[in-house]
Amino acid sequence: MNLSRPLLLASNSPRRKELLASLGLTFEVKVKEVHEDFPEHLQRAEVAEYLASHKAEAYREDLQEEAIITADTIVCLGDRVLNKPADYAEAFEMLQALSGIGHEVITGVCVLTKDQKSVFHDTTKVFFKTLSEAEIDYYITHYKPYDKAGAYGIQEWIGMIGIERIEGSYFNVVGLPVQKLYIQLQALGVIS
Repeated sequence: MNLSRPLLLASNSPRRKELLASLGLTFEVKVKEVHEDFPEHLQRAEVAEYLASHKAEAYREDLQEEAIITADTIVCLGDRVLNKPADYAEAFEMLQALSGIGHEVITGVCVLTKDQKSVFHDTTKVFFKTLSEAEIDYYITHYKPYDKAGAYGIQEWIGMIGIERIEGSYFNVVGLPVQKLYIQLQALGVIS
């Protein structure tokens, strides 16, 4: 994999770092604090794309030759967007709401260079079995999913015992739709 320019990842997520590294790409992590507020009129995929784009714009003035990747993952239950839970009670409520039904995980991604910008998203449908209160409690107590949209990580215990099936990209649920990202990086000439 050849890079035409330095690549930056604007994320502290260990999962995103691991996925990007698994593509065989060399990159540097650069993180700024960016508020994750969004206009209330936005719907589902628009929210994920808006947040990814908003994060990227915080770096625009700093960019020289680099390309920067930003991403935001949201969990949607109907029209309700489940962000990162603030505490145990909110995490418990989210997992109870997801129990026994399907929901969508949408990751918005932005690739920004000094003169190009690509914003896109991927959607994966995830179906949980009916989770017991004891399973939910065990997961929250042992895995503390407070940094995860929807209060769960598919790659963790709750995903192993609770997810019956998915429709779409597994990696999208982890936090980065790497197949779509790879295609976009090629289209922008960042990799060859």
